[in-house]
Amino acid sequence: MTSGTQPLPHYEVYALRYATSPDRRRADNFIAKDPHDAIMPMDYFVWLIRDGQQTWLVDTGFNAAGAQARGRQFLRCPIESLGHLGLTAADISQVVLTHLHYDHAGNIDKLPHAKFHVQEAEMHYATGRHMCHRVLRHAYEVEDIVDLVRRVYADRVRFHQGRSVLAPGLELVLIGGHTQGLQSVRVHTARGWVVLASDASHYYENMMRASPFPIVFNVGDMLAGFDTLRELAQTPDHIVPGHDPAVRERYPNWGDPAHDIVALHQVPTALTTA
Repeated sequence: MTSGTQPLPHYEVYALRYATSPDRRRADNFIAKDPHDAIMPMDYFVWLIRDGQQTWLVDTGFNAAGAQARGRQFLRCPIESLGHLGLTAADISQVVLTHLHYDHAGNIDKLPHAKFHVQEAEMHYATGRHMCHRVLRHAYEVEDIVDLVRRVYADRVRFHQGRSVLAPGLELVLIGGHTQGLQSVRVHTARGWVVLASDASHYYENMMRASPFPIVFNVGDMLAGFDTLRELAQTPDHIVPGHDPAVRERYPNWGDPAHDIVALHQVPTALTTA
């Protein structure tokens, strides 16, 4: 695969789990009624992309206080977890925020040198008239949004409108649906194009059943987003959902398994059909 006359980089891509919700029920994870009364846990991730020259953090997670407020099991600070990849917060200069929900856009105060990449539609959504409705704003933390607005005034936010190329082999794609400005990340690896869906699909099963997660701004856009994810990825097994514990089961551990880091640029050990 080439960009013009130059071959595309082969990025490394990692998923870093930092929290979990072990007692979540299946009925909480699908917009269509699910008849099974069973546990379906949810994991919380940030992602790291690098190629030896550039490093990109995708999303920033929440902190221990946020976990306590929302009844989540906090495992570790996602920013400190970067240390297992040989990085510190000071090393991170580029951050993609897939959207601004509490579990994706906290901790930005821990990244003193970072520039943040966000869809303009997401900032409009998170600060505009739709936030007058409690049902739409409950997944946002107002202090996270204020923190990001402060970075706008400090010239540390880059707004994107639709599809955007960040670097050769690294693209942002506006999906919408879950929120007005949700974006996924398409990244070229040694095994082909991998797509970090983020919350365009929380679980593999959301896509397979064509039943979105219940927190949704536009159901039609979210359903269309499933097709977009498939078009962007090399195969269905190159799509990485945002919250599925199966991600850690399907991909090889990177380093000590206790660190909860898996390598998404490596071939999964178990396959799916999305």
